[in-house]
Formats: sequence, C-alpha cells, structure tokens
Amino acid sequence: MSLTMIEQLKTQEEASLTDMLDLAYSHSAAQTLDDANIAADNLLNNFTEDELEDQEGIDALDSTEDDLDVDDTDLTETDDGGELGNALSLYLREMGRVPRLTVKEEIRLGLMVQQGKLEQQHAIQYDTLPNDKVMEQAKDAQRRLIEANLRLVVSIAKKYQNRGLALLDLIQEGNKGLMIAVEKFDPTMGYKFSTYATWWIRQFVSRAIANQARTIRLPVHAFETVNRVSRVSARLHQELGREPTVREIAQQMGSSVEKIRELLKASQQPISLETPVGEDNDGELGDMVEDQMLESPMEITAQHQLKEQVADALQDLSERERYVLQLRYGLLGGTSLSLKEVGEILHVSRERIRQIEVQALQKLRVKSSDQLKDFLN
Repeated sequence: MSLTMIEQLKTQEEASLTDMLDLAYSHSAAQTLDDANIAADNLLNNFTEDELEDQEGIDALDSTEDDLDVDDTDLTETDDGGELGNALSLYLREMGRVPRLTVKEEIRLGLMVQQGKLEQQHAIQYDTLPNDKVMEQAKDAQRRLIEANLRLVVSIAKKYQNRGLALLDLIQEGNKGLMIAVEKFDPTMGYKFSTYATWWIRQFVSRAIANQARTIRLPVHAFETVNRVSRVSARLHQELGREPTVREIAQQMGSSVEKIRELLKASQQPISLETPVGEDNDGELGDMVEDQMLESPMEITAQHQLKEQVADALQDLSERERYVLQLRYGLLGGTSLSLKEVGEILHVSRERIRQIEVQALQKLRVKSSDQLKDFLN
C-alpha cells in the first residue's frame, strides 16, 4: 500500500477507516504488519498535538479524566479502608503493572483491531483464508487495549458499590463492556478510547445491578431514573440540611410528584420475614406481622354458628328446594354452581331452577330469624 493512496484519503473530510483499508485491499494482494503501522501513522497525522495530548472526548458520554483514573488507594483498599480479598488484591496488583497507553497508542491499536475485522470480512467475502499476520496483530492489539484499561473498569465499578452486587461481580460485568468497546472502537471518530469505553462499561454494570441485585426486577430505564432520584435527593439533603420532600425532588427533576412517588415505592427493597427482632434478637419479624388471610377464632366460631343456623332453617324446605340452595350457594362442596349447572344435575331448565330458588328463599325470609339476614340478602 503506497503512501500516495493514503494521502489521497487523508485529504477527504469524509474519509473513514473503512475507506482507507478498502483502498489498501484493492491495490495489494498481501497485507503486512507494516501496512497497519503506515495506516496508523498517517491517521495520527490528522490529529493536532493538542488533540493528542488533551482530548476531552464527546459530551454525550459525560465523563472526565478524574472519573476515569484510579488512584493507588483505589487498587489496594475498599471504601471503608479495609484490605480487599486475596483474589481481588492479586488481580489489582497484576493490573497495576500494565502501563497506561498514550492517545497515539490507543489510535494505533484501535486501527489494528479494525483492520483485523476487515481482514476477516474480506476473507469470508472472497472465500479465502485471512492473513495470519494481520489477524495475530489484531488479536494482540485487542489484548493490549483490554489490559491497559482494566483499571478504568475498577474505577467505574467502585462507584456502583453498595447497590446489591459485590465489587468482584461489578468488575466482571464491567470487563464485558470493556471487551465490547474494544471491538467497536473506531479511532477515526476523534475521541479517546477511555471516553468511549466508559459508556459501555457503565451500561453493563447498570444492567447487571438492575437484573441481578434486586428481588423485584426493575426495567433498566426505571433503574437509571431511580438512581437519578437518589442523587438529587442526596444533593438536596446536603443543601437543605434535612430530608427533601417528594415535591422538592420532583421540582428539581422536572417531573410529577406522582411519578416520583411511584419510583420511590418501586425502588424499596423487601424485608425478609426472618429478620431478627427484639432486644436480644430472639424473635423474627414474621412473628409480628398479622396474617390477614388467617381467620380469627371469633370469625371461625361465628361461621360455624351460622352454618348450624342455616342447616336448621333448611329443614323447613322441601328436599328439592333444600338441594337447589345447597348447590347454588356451595353448602355441600364449597363451590357455588350456576343455574345452568344445577339444572343439568336435576335435568330441568335453568328457569325452573331459578323459580325453585326464589320460592325457597322466600320461605326462609318468612320463617327464619334476623340472624340469617346477611346470608339471605
């Protein structure tokens, strides 16, 4: 691939990485490691020195260099100052030995990854084997980008602690996002890799918390809104010196009071009925909670008396009338039957069953005491 062809692409504002490498494929049958390095070097010439030394990235990703860096204390201690577990400590020590990448190195490695993807696409398209040297270079570039940015994953994961997932789990999910970022990073777009990767890492960590950390799962968009409510509430608490009201939070977020109430209610964590209670923790919360589905002794006694009174009252009816009411009101098996179902059992029409029921209830109203009023009505 000649420098002249690359210069032609560099002069075009719309030139992309794909254009550059496609042109190389159209003029050369064999791609080498030097081709990738030349492409990277020439693309780097499109960046000014200021851009290479201090790129803030795109605003949409909402990240700063302070957010992305991990101090030495972050790599050796937990938030409460205690030592991390042996596995995490070993992981962080190994990670700390990997040197950081410069912006130039990020661009060069990103180009190599993209060229490897294009090499594979061309091999599939033309039914040939991919160039081993290009694929090996791309694989090595992926590894270097991942290893150099593992500290970024830890930095982001630490900010999501105490939300239901252990730090190691958060790091694992963040690493998944980092690998996706390495695969998709396009150096020609003009932002730093760390800025681009931050978005993917946060997405994977947030989704993991939303899907795994809660007993009752919240949709991801609702989970993110709940987090925003928490941040606004904490800021207002600091400003006001007291707990903010729901209305104050809603006004700050430009939302309705009803919506904020629903979010706060949905975000509440359930409490186990086995939670210890009492001065000596000798009881459980479940012992203090009333079971509203369980009938009280008084209710059981009243129902038993009512059944006896109904049974006595039914003795004043004919056998046919008594049987119809027993079927209609579930006095035999606990299941009430429709007029049609009772009619099928007795081999008469539903209208005839209705007439018998009305006649039987009328007799009970005349002969029974006031104790059966609720049942008859």
